[in-house]
Amino acid sequence: MAKNVEIDSQSINTIGAGTVIKGDIKSSGNFRIDGTLIGSINCKGKIIVGNTGIVEGDINCQNADFSGEINANVKISELLALKASSKLIGDVITNKLSIEPGAKFSGSCNMDNNLINDSGANIKDEANKAKEAAAK
Repeated sequence: MAKNVEIDSQSINTIGAGTVIKGDIKSSGNFRIDGTLIGSINCKGKIIVGNTGIVEGDINCQNADFSGEINANVKISELLALKASSKLIGDVITNKLSIEPGAKFSGSCNMDNNLINDSGANIKDEANKAKEAAAK
């Protein structure tokens, strides 16, 4: 007999301070990173990168609050909030952006709903398509 397993989309997953994970993560719930992630993360919920958090890879989620160091291409379907202690290097595609004084951001930002989808497509490919369309 097979059991039906219901996935809890409200779960909170955590990478604690001092923990290093190398690889890609896919999650239905929310995710908090206080350690180091070297790889991509695709999340249907909210991603929080704490003050001690470091992410090197691509980020794709619904909402995000960044306080740590992020060296990644980021695609957020709703709101990206960069806190004062955050340092983001990479290209951003989002619907809404909030940047506190003191936050560091180096890269491009595109706030176009047409580029945001759930397919998990590569952000650089999407950004290049937008630049090509704008050039025509």
